[in-house]
Amino acid sequence: MAQNKSLSTQEVADILHVSKSTIYDLIRRGEINSYKIGRKVRFTQDDVDSYIARSRHEQSVQPVRQVDVRSSLLNPPADEPPSLIISGQDVVLDILSNYLHQLRIPAQRCYLNSFEGLLSLYEGRVHAAACHLYSVEEKAFNTPFVKTLLPGIPAVLVNISYRTQGFYVAAGNPKEIRGWRDLARKDISILNRSPGSSARILLDGQLHRIGLDSRLVNGYDREMRSHLTMAAAIAGGEADLAIGTERISRQIEGLDFIPLLEERFDLVLRKQFLETEEGQALLRILRSEAYQKEIRHFTGNNYRDIGKVIAEV
Repeated sequence: MAQNKSLSTQEVADILHVSKSTIYDLIRRGEINSYKIGRKVRFTQDDVDSYIARSRHEQSVQPVRQVDVRSSLLNPPADEPPSLIISGQDVVLDILSNYLHQLRIPAQRCYLNSFEGLLSLYEGRVHAAACHLYSVEEKAFNTPFVKTLLPGIPAVLVNISYRTQGFYVAAGNPKEIRGWRDLARKDISILNRSPGSSARILLDGQLHRIGLDSRLVNGYDREMRSHLTMAAAIAGGEADLAIGTERISRQIEGLDFIPLLEERFDLVLRKQFLETEEGQALLRILRSEAYQKEIRHFTGNNYRDIGKVIAEV
């Protein structure tokens, strides 16, 4: 096979003997390189070969180490955590960890949702927790949840980006879905995220606001692992609607995106940690031209306040 041949997502899935959803997960975690032609995701054979080599540990450059950190409020406590752990599910956090490694700061990653990340930050099991949770009652992002889940702990919210949240629907929007009240329709089925995820909290808040019982929403109990897997499932006709970010929708063929609101994506740190050498290094990286240049190619995100302290609680 020629090294410069363009490979589709399905072709790469066939080579690796995995599903297309797994390939989208690898893209999200930054574990396999890809590029886009229009709205189509494509790969080179070199991209695939590099991924296989890393998986076999044949490269000298070690990938960002992933650790399994769960709040002991949800699971029994494990061993003492490493010196610096960043929680969250966006690839820009993987890139941030790599920049810290270049400064000889052994940052590690765990992929908790926003709610679990804040619980782990409260217990001191992670040092930074990415958060993008919307409070319908206060019409505000993140700060209300930080105040509730980190009681009495001085914390700082540092912005990473702003992202558009909305509905994933099939191309052409054949069901003519327009807004939240369409979830009450009998001909609409949805896919959901797990409790504690930003999409699930947003959905539950909006259902409460419009007075719609979740038991009346077709598909409410069908949970998916990630925005990518949900988007791929909607494009594949498994359901009519799911909630996610605009950037992910641009990676999937056969999908349209209905914007609903702009979410604020922050990194939450204990104020005490921010004053340490590691905390200051993290802040310098977020504000650096090199880091910002590397992440700005991610479509659908706005980095106008990256590295800015948005709030202290």
